[in-house]
Amino acid sequence: MTVIRRENVPSEAMLPTEYGSFRIQVFHEPSTGFDHVAMILGDMLGPDPVLLRVHSECLTGDVFRSERCDCGPQLNSALETIVEKGWGVLLYLRQEGRGIGLHAKIQAYHLQDEGADTLDANLMLGLPADNRDYSIAADMLKELDVADVNLLTNNPEKVNQLQSYGINVVERTPLIVGVNDTNRAYLSTKAERMGHHIKNDDL
Repeated sequence: MTVIRRENVPSEAMLPTEYGSFRIQVFHEPSTGFDHVAMILGDMLGPDPVLLRVHSECLTGDVFRSERCDCGPQLNSALETIVEKGWGVLLYLRQEGRGIGLHAKIQAYHLQDEGADTLDANLMLGLPADNRDYSIAADMLKELDVADVNLLTNNPEKVNQLQSYGINVVERTPLIVGVNDTNRAYLSTKAERMGHHIKNDDL
Protein backbone atom coordinates (compact mmCIF):
# COMPACT_ATOMS: atom_id res chain seq x y z
CA MET A 1 0.00 0.00 0.00
CA THR A 2 1.45 3.36 -1.02
CA VAL A 3 -1.02 5.63 0.76
CA ILE A 4 -1.34 6.47 4.44
CA ARG A 5 -4.35 7.83 6.29
CA ARG A 6 -3.37 9.54 9.52
CA GLU A 7 -5.99 7.90 11.74
CA ASN A 8 -5.08 9.57 15.06
CA VAL A 9 -6.85 12.69 13.75
CA PRO A 10 -8.68 11.58 10.58
CA SER A 11 -7.97 13.68 7.50
CA GLU A 12 -11.64 13.61 6.61
CA ALA A 13 -14.43 16.17 6.80
CA MET A 14 -17.58 17.41 5.11
CA LEU A 15 -16.93 19.92 2.34
CA PRO A 16 -19.89 21.96 1.09
CA THR A 17 -19.30 23.20 -2.46
CA GLU A 18 -21.27 25.08 -5.08
CA TYR A 19 -22.07 21.69 -6.63
CA GLY A 20 -23.15 19.93 -3.46
CA SER A 21 -21.84 18.66 -0.13
CA PHE A 22 -19.02 16.14 -0.46
CA ARG A 23 -16.94 14.21 2.03
CA ILE A 24 -13.28 15.13 1.50
CA GLN A 25 -10.62 12.62 2.49
CA VAL A 26 -6.84 13.08 2.21
CA PHE A 27 -4.35 10.30 1.46
CA HIS A 28 -0.62 10.76 2.00
CA GLU A 29 1.87 9.23 -0.44
CA PRO A 30 5.17 8.70 1.40
CA SER A 31 7.25 8.07 -1.73
CA THR A 32 6.51 11.56 -3.12
CA GLY A 33 5.41 13.47 -0.03
CA PHE A 34 2.21 14.47 -1.84
CA ASP A 35 -1.25 14.55 -0.30
CA HIS A 36 -3.96 13.39 -2.71
CA VAL A 37 -7.68 14.02 -2.27
CA ALA A 38 -10.84 11.97 -2.62
CA MET A 39 -14.12 13.86 -3.00
CA ILE A 40 -16.85 11.39 -2.07
CA LEU A 41 -20.61 11.74 -2.50
CA GLY A 42 -22.96 9.18 -1.03
CA ASP A 43 -22.03 5.58 -0.28
CA MET A 44 -20.52 3.06 -2.67
CA LEU A 45 -23.25 0.45 -2.25
CA GLY A 46 -25.42 1.19 -5.29
CA PRO A 47 -26.11 -1.42 -7.99
CA ASP A 48 -24.20 0.48 -10.68
CA PRO A 49 -20.45 0.89 -11.08
CA VAL A 50 -19.18 3.85 -9.06
CA LEU A 51 -19.05 7.01 -11.14
CA LEU A 52 -15.40 8.02 -10.97
CA ARG A 53 -13.25 10.90 -12.16
CA VAL A 54 -9.48 10.64 -11.70
CA HIS A 55 -8.31 14.22 -12.14
CA SER A 56 -4.68 15.32 -12.21
CA GLU A 57 -3.82 18.67 -10.70
CA CYS A 58 -3.70 21.59 -13.16
CA LEU A 59 -2.99 24.88 -11.43
CA THR A 60 -3.35 26.92 -14.59
CA GLY A 61 -6.63 25.34 -15.67
CA ASP A 62 -8.29 24.46 -12.36
CA VAL A 63 -7.41 27.68 -10.50
CA PHE A 64 -6.54 30.36 -13.05
CA ARG A 65 -9.12 29.24 -15.67
CA SER A 66 -6.56 28.91 -18.45
CA GLU A 67 -8.05 28.21 -21.86
CA ARG A 68 -4.91 26.40 -23.04
CA CYS A 69 -6.38 23.11 -21.79
CA ASP A 70 -9.73 21.59 -20.86
CA CYS A 71 -8.77 20.66 -17.29
CA GLY A 72 -10.83 23.24 -15.41
CA PRO A 73 -14.05 22.52 -17.32
CA GLN A 74 -13.46 18.78 -16.90
CA LEU A 75 -13.08 19.17 -13.13
CA ASN A 76 -16.26 21.25 -12.87
CA SER A 77 -18.24 18.98 -15.17
CA ALA A 78 -17.15 15.86 -13.28
CA LEU A 79 -18.29 17.27 -9.94
CA GLU A 80 -21.61 18.34 -11.49
CA THR A 81 -22.09 14.90 -13.07
CA ILE A 82 -21.41 13.10 -9.79
CA VAL A 83 -23.96 15.30 -8.01
CA GLU A 84 -26.52 14.67 -10.77
CA LYS A 85 -25.93 10.93 -10.39
CA GLY A 86 -26.32 11.22 -6.62
CA TRP A 87 -23.15 9.31 -5.70
CA GLY A 88 -19.59 8.87 -6.89
CA VAL A 89 -15.97 9.77 -6.32
CA LEU A 90 -13.53 12.31 -7.69
CA LEU A 91 -9.84 11.69 -7.01
CA TYR A 92 -7.63 14.79 -7.24
CA LEU A 93 -4.05 13.68 -7.81
CA ARG A 94 -1.02 15.91 -7.33
CA GLN A 95 0.41 15.06 -10.76
CA GLU A 96 0.78 18.54 -12.25
CA GLY A 97 1.54 18.88 -15.94
CA ARG A 98 0.81 15.23 -16.78
CA GLY A 99 3.31 14.31 -14.10
CA ILE A 100 6.26 16.53 -15.09
CA GLY A 101 5.62 19.25 -12.50
CA LEU A 102 4.65 22.91 -12.74
CA HIS A 103 8.10 24.28 -13.60
CA ALA A 104 8.56 21.94 -16.57
CA LYS A 105 4.94 22.42 -17.60
CA ILE A 106 5.45 26.18 -18.00
CA GLN A 107 8.68 25.50 -19.90
CA ALA A 108 6.61 23.28 -22.19
CA TYR A 109 4.08 26.11 -22.58
CA HIS A 110 6.95 28.36 -23.72
CA LEU A 111 7.91 25.83 -26.39
CA GLN A 112 4.26 25.61 -27.42
CA ASP A 113 4.20 29.40 -27.78
CA GLU A 114 7.06 28.95 -30.26
CA GLY A 115 5.14 26.36 -32.29
CA ALA A 116 5.63 22.94 -30.68
CA ASP A 117 2.58 20.84 -29.92
CA THR A 118 1.81 19.53 -26.44
CA LEU A 119 3.54 16.20 -27.02
CA ASP A 120 6.68 17.46 -28.75
CA ALA A 121 7.16 20.21 -26.15
CA ASN A 122 7.60 17.59 -23.42
CA LEU A 123 9.91 15.51 -25.58
CA MET A 124 12.04 18.56 -26.43
CA LEU A 125 12.59 18.99 -22.69
CA GLY A 126 13.74 15.38 -22.42
CA LEU A 127 10.58 14.42 -20.57
CA PRO A 128 7.86 11.81 -21.23
CA ALA A 129 4.76 12.86 -23.09
CA ASP A 130 2.78 11.67 -20.06
CA ASN A 131 4.55 10.75 -16.83
CA ARG A 132 1.51 9.94 -14.70
CA ASP A 133 1.25 6.75 -12.69
CA TYR A 134 -2.26 5.79 -11.58
CA SER A 135 -1.18 3.19 -9.02
CA ILE A 136 -1.85 5.80 -6.32
CA ALA A 137 -5.42 6.18 -7.61
CA ALA A 138 -5.94 2.42 -7.48
CA ASP A 139 -4.64 2.30 -3.89
CA MET A 140 -7.00 5.10 -2.87
CA LEU A 141 -9.96 3.35 -4.47
CA LYS A 142 -9.14 0.11 -2.70
CA GLU A 143 -9.01 1.97 0.61
CA LEU A 144 -12.48 3.31 -0.23
CA ASP A 145 -13.72 -0.21 -1.11
CA VAL A 146 -14.33 0.81 -4.71
CA ALA A 147 -13.70 -1.94 -7.27
CA ASP A 148 -16.11 -1.48 -10.21
CA VAL A 149 -16.18 1.96 -11.83
CA ASN A 150 -17.68 4.00 -14.61
CA LEU A 151 -14.69 6.19 -15.47
CA LEU A 152 -15.19 9.74 -16.70
CA THR A 153 -12.29 10.10 -19.14
CA ASN A 154 -11.19 10.38 -22.75
CA ASN A 155 -7.78 8.87 -21.98
CA PRO A 156 -7.35 5.15 -22.77
CA GLU A 157 -4.08 4.97 -20.81
CA LYS A 158 -5.97 5.88 -17.65
CA VAL A 159 -8.34 2.98 -18.27
CA ASN A 160 -5.49 0.57 -19.00
CA GLN A 161 -3.47 1.53 -15.93
CA LEU A 162 -6.39 1.33 -13.51
CA GLN A 163 -7.32 -2.10 -14.84
CA SER A 164 -3.72 -3.27 -14.54
CA TYR A 165 -3.79 -2.23 -10.87
CA GLY A 166 -6.93 -4.22 -10.14
CA ILE A 167 -9.72 -1.68 -10.69
CA ASN A 168 -12.52 -2.99 -12.89
CA VAL A 169 -13.41 -0.26 -15.41
CA VAL A 170 -16.87 -1.54 -16.34
CA GLU A 171 -17.76 1.57 -18.34
CA ARG A 172 -16.02 4.62 -19.78
CA THR A 173 -17.99 7.84 -20.13
CA PRO A 174 -16.52 10.61 -22.33
CA LEU A 175 -15.79 13.95 -20.73
CA ILE A 176 -15.48 16.42 -23.59
CA VAL A 177 -16.06 19.97 -22.37
CA GLY A 178 -14.35 23.34 -22.53
CA VAL A 179 -13.37 23.23 -26.20
CA ASN A 180 -12.35 26.67 -27.44
CA ASP A 181 -10.29 28.31 -30.18
CA THR A 182 -7.18 28.37 -27.96
CA ASN A 183 -7.13 24.69 -26.98
CA ARG A 184 -8.56 23.10 -30.12
CA ALA A 185 -5.11 22.22 -31.53
CA TYR A 186 -4.04 20.89 -28.11
CA LEU A 187 -7.06 18.57 -27.99
CA SER A 188 -6.49 17.51 -31.58
CA THR A 189 -2.92 16.51 -30.72
CA LYS A 190 -4.16 14.46 -27.77
CA ALA A 191 -6.59 12.67 -30.10
CA GLU A 192 -4.29 12.15 -33.07
CA ARG A 193 -0.96 11.51 -31.35
CA MET A 194 -1.85 10.32 -27.85
CA GLY A 195 -4.89 8.17 -28.61
CA HIS A 196 -7.48 10.08 -26.61
CA HIS A 197 -11.09 9.35 -27.53
CA ILE A 198 -11.94 12.73 -29.04
CA LYS A 199 -13.68 12.90 -32.41
CA ASN A 200 -13.24 15.64 -34.96
CA ASP A 201 -16.90 16.52 -34.48
CA ASP A 202 -16.19 17.15 -30.81
CA LEU A 203 -13.72 19.85 -31.77
